[in-house]
Amino acid sequence: MPAGGKVIITCAVTGAAHTPTMSPYLPITPEQIAEEAIGAAKAGAAIVHFHARIPEDGRPTPDPDVYAPAIYRVRRESNVIINITTSGGPKATVEDRVAAALRFKPELASLNMGSLSPYGRQRILDKFELWQHPWEQELFMGAPSRVYPNTEEIITRTIKEVGAGGTRFECECYDVGHLYNVAYFAEMGLLTPPFIIQTVFGFSGGIGLDADNITHMRNVADRLFGADYRWSVLAPGKHQFRLCTMGATMGSNVRVGLEDNLYLEKGKLARSNAEQVARMRDILTLLSFDIATPDEARQMLALNGQARDNG
Repeated sequence: MPAGGKVIITCAVTGAAHTPTMSPYLPITPEQIAEEAIGAAKAGAAIVHFHARIPEDGRPTPDPDVYAPAIYRVRRESNVIINITTSGGPKATVEDRVAAALRFKPELASLNMGSLSPYGRQRILDKFELWQHPWEQELFMGAPSRVYPNTEEIITRTIKEVGAGGTRFECECYDVGHLYNVAYFAEMGLLTPPFIIQTVFGFSGGIGLDADNITHMRNVADRLFGADYRWSVLAPGKHQFRLCTMGATMGSNVRVGLEDNLYLEKGKLARSNAEQVARMRDILTLLSFDIATPDEARQMLALNGQARDNG
C-alpha cells in the first residue's frame, strides 16, 4: 500500500504497443521522448517509464544507444525517477531485454512476472485504412501466434543481472498467478520488500477490467505480502482514469501515459503525456489525495537514489 498517504503517479511515455499511425502525438525520437518525460515530471509524475523507438519509423528497439540521448537529457534536466523496461518482443533475447537497464542502471526497472499471449489485437487492423509503415500492419497481423515469454529462467536472470547494479524492480502482474510468482521469487530471496507491485487490468491475455478484479488482486496481494508491498494500478484506453481513480481510493498508486492510452477523454486524443498526468493529478487532488514528489516516491519505494551517469 502507498506509504505516508501520498499517491505516486507514474507516466509510461511511449511503450511498444501503439504505433505512429494510431496517434500523431506518440513520441518517437529520443528528443520527443525526453521532452515528453520532462513534461510529465513537471505535470506531477514522480516516475517516468521508458521504452525506445527507432527514430526513422517508430519501431520499438532495445538498443541502449537509442535510449541514451533521452535518458541522459532527462537525468540532466529533471529529478524524476527513471524506470526502464526489461520486456521485449517475442523474438527478443534476454541480452536484448536487459541491455538498456544494465547500461544505465536506473533506480527502477519493470519486470513482467509471467508469460503472455495477446488475444484479438489483430482487430486493430480494421480501424485504419492507411498505415504509415509496413511494420505496423505486420505487428498486428502476427498477434494471434505471438507469445511474450517470461519464464522462471528469464525472470531469474533479469533480477540477478539488472539487480546487481542497485536497480529495484516494479513487478508487473497481469493476472492473479503473477502475484504468486512475485511471492515465489521473494521466497527464493531474489526479490526483497517492499515489493513494488504494478497490477495491470484489461490487457489481452490477462485479468479483466471488472471492479471486482481490482479488489481481488488487492486482497491476494494483502495475503501474500501483508504491509510489505507498494501497489499501483494501470488500465488501457478509456478505462485508464476510472480504474486508476478506483485503485487510488483503495490505496494504490497510479500509472497513466501514452503507452497505455492515447486519449485524454472520449473522442479526444491526448496531445501529450503531460496532459494525462495533469488530468490524473487533478482528479486525485479533488479527492483530497496528496501527490508524491520524486524524492518522496524514492523513500516510499526504498529506492537507493544512486549517483546517475548524465552522459
